Amino acid sequence: MSTSDIIRIPNPRVPAKSSVAIYRLPGGGGFLWGVATSPDRTQDIRVQTLGALGVIDGYLKDAGLDRTRIVKAEIVVTDHDNKPAFDEAWATWMPANHGPVRSFVQSVMPEGDLIEIIVTAAL
Repeated sequence: MSTSDIIRIPNPRVPAKSSVAIYRLPGGGGFLWGVATSPDRTQDIRVQTLGALGVIDGYLKDAGLDRTRIVKAEIVVTDHDNKPAFDEAWATWMPANHGPVRSFVQSVMPEGDLIEIIVTAAL
């Protein structure tokens, strides 16, 4: 394996951290891992969720993928009580019958961030 097998897109705020990593398996296929927060951290959980999902849409599009290729999603929020609002936004975004394995956990995050979404998608 060489480093050319892995493409990393640095996080603009923290260049030692990647926002996206793509690993291409020898012989074809591979995975995309991406992490996103909302571009607008002044909004409520529903709007921040849709904002983060929009960032993920961009990652998928750049890799030639769509939402149906997501196989795993990790959702990190500052308040677990926001799960119903998150679920509502998620349901409007994810195509029916293509929902990935998903976890939902609460954690401390930087000021203004209400949600962070980490996805794994199959190439």
